Amino acid sequence: MLIRVITLKQIKAGKVTLAFRRWRKPTVKSGGTLNTAIGQLAIDEVKKVSERSITKAQALAAGFESKGALVKELGGRDGELHRIKLSYAGTDPREAMREKQDDLEPVLKRLNRMGSWTKDVLQAIKQHPRLRAADLADKLDCERDWLKPNIRKLKNLGLTISHDIGYELSPRGKAVLKQLR
Repeated sequence: MLIRVITLKQIKAGKVTLAFRRWRKPTVKSGGTLNTAIGQLAIDEVKKVSERSITKAQALAAGFESKGALVKELGGRDGELHRIKLSYAGTDPREAMREKQDDLEPVLKRLNRMGSWTKDVLQAIKQHPRLRAADLADKLDCERDWLKPNIRKLKNLGLTISHDIGYELSPRGKAVLKQLR
């Protein structure tokens, strides 16, 4: 579930507590969490709703000035409409993981199972920090749409740090790359 950074900041401040999405199949579930650029969000409830049932108060809670503005943003996208209650749950647990450089054996085993691409991508990020994903994909001779979700897998292991533009290795990522050589 993608959320704009400005909206994430409003969620963290408690000003936005709802989101609306059209999905064929929900990408989050009640009781789950979502790691974002500002920290972890709690997904308190995911409920299928009708456009007609949206109130002005709900539109305001979703960060829109009116129900009309919310409906316009949703547009004519495919899928069923869902209302998501969410709240700020704290810092992203991957941040603390980025600093951990001890007991790397489980990470190394995981990377080995994921394939040799992991070493190539980590090495490319080390050599070209903060390079746009499309340019990094060119250097790796792969598709940007393949690269981005795979870098996300590395980020989930605490190995990379995402920036507005590009990526860099975390201290843990640097330690792991040394072990992979």
